[in-house]
Amino acid sequence: MAKPSIYLTTPIYYVNDKPHIGHAYTSLATDVLARFKRLDGHEVFFLTGTDEHGQKVEKAAKDAGEDPQAFTDRVSQAFRDLTVTMGFSNDDFIRTTEPRHKAACTALWNVLAERGEIYLGDYEGWYAVRDEAFYGPDELTERDGVKYAPSGAPVEWVREPSYFFRMSKWLPELLRRYDLPEGHPDRIDIQPESRRNEVRAFVARGLKEFGEGSAKLDLSVSRTSFTWGVKVPGDEKHVMYVWVDALTNYITAAGYPETTNPRWRFWPADLHFVGKDIVRFHTIYWPAMLLAAGLPVAKRVFAHGWWTNEGQKISKSLGNVIDPVALVEEYGLDPVRYFLLREVPFGQDGDFSRKSLGNRLNGELADALGNLANRTLSLIQRNCEGKLPEAGDAVVGREFLEGVVALPSQVRERLDRQEFHLALEAVMASVRDANGYITLEAPWALKKTDPVRMGVVLRHLHTALRTYATLLQPFMPETAGRMLDQLGVPAEARDIAALGTALPAGIALPPPAPLFRKIELPAA
Repeated sequence: MAKPSIYLTTPIYYVNDKPHIGHAYTSLATDVLARFKRLDGHEVFFLTGTDEHGQKVEKAAKDAGEDPQAFTDRVSQAFRDLTVTMGFSNDDFIRTTEPRHKAACTALWNVLAERGEIYLGDYEGWYAVRDEAFYGPDELTERDGVKYAPSGAPVEWVREPSYFFRMSKWLPELLRRYDLPEGHPDRIDIQPESRRNEVRAFVARGLKEFGEGSAKLDLSVSRTSFTWGVKVPGDEKHVMYVWVDALTNYITAAGYPETTNPRWRFWPADLHFVGKDIVRFHTIYWPAMLLAAGLPVAKRVFAHGWWTNEGQKISKSLGNVIDPVALVEEYGLDPVRYFLLREVPFGQDGDFSRKSLGNRLNGELADALGNLANRTLSLIQRNCEGKLPEAGDAVVGREFLEGVVALPSQVRERLDRQEFHLALEAVMASVRDANGYITLEAPWALKKTDPVRMGVVLRHLHTALRTYATLLQPFMPETAGRMLDQLGVPAEARDIAALGTALPAGIALPPPAPLFRKIELPAA
């Protein structure tokens, strides 16, 4: 029976600056899950891209002395280049300046307008240009006569004509869906649980304060204060604001409004990966608009945390922004990919430390996994004529092998919960068991005393290494691929289902080569 198709998305990244570690982190998590699901027999559609409209982009282009389209062409390319540098396997890269996206936004707007979900009014409030967001008076602080948003951006009082989306109408339905049990088809699943509680409380507080159906809870969805955006159909003095423009990208890439498009079968999205700063947009505004348009709602939104750098908050003013490209150049792609998802529970804030990176790479990859692979394969070369031994008596090392066989399901369960660090810990725990097993059995000594047992031990270790390499492919594609090469695993037998079929004894294995290099740790 065919496994269900899966649609995974990153947020689309704003093009007012070059990519940083946060962009790489979100896309990396999406890429690892996409790669794993493909290995596990699913058809996957993985989307990323760039958000290219708005007042900030218009201003940044002007400051750079460029036309907005030329500016976005240049900066968007940096994000596209990052997908190559980081080895991401995205199936599409969407830009909000593309004709297909403008057509989708226009179609969605027209549907909402026809259903009476959009109306014209006036908006006024405290607005931060940098954040492209309005803030309530209770959210502001004041210094030297200037009011500031929670983000630190200065705000100004703005009043302008605006179209509004009747979000207030849909908030009770959102609350109902947040509270549905896990597995219910209508549930809007927000993870981690702390983010669900935050979003739910925010919606409930608004309903309690203003009452169901209050226009104060409706959402301003157009602007007249700038021109760089998708024009509102029938009223081109207005451009669509970010909520309609940016969020629509997820259905644009799935073929909307053409529901006969082959990609439409992927909608609704199975998982939107986002940073915690945009979780409200994806769990309140976006599902409300979809419900209002009569469209299915994305199944899950997972909001990850932020990185600090050596204990300090990352900021351009401190000059400690982490450039993922420079990081890859210094340490190598696969070690960086491994560390970013190994070090911190996904969903929590984490600190980037070169010492921690070194400890992970030296201790887990080079010493534990790399050394195990080299010892095992070197022993097969010396003692088994370089050929894969017979499987032998399953009683020998049965408990160890049972743990190895159970590993794919453990990794699957953890990745289905976006527990990337625990998926890697499950693999590394088995690697530690394997190192204990090889020390206990001492196959180098069995050559003289019990060569049959030696062959079985080495075969078990080979089976374990094949399992580790297969499961690590999503995290470290190039290194895991080289490991599978050394283990003699053919290209057609590298998915998870193939682990159930043993390789034939007697196949020739190439001489082993080092898989990982140790790095010098920074001084304490």
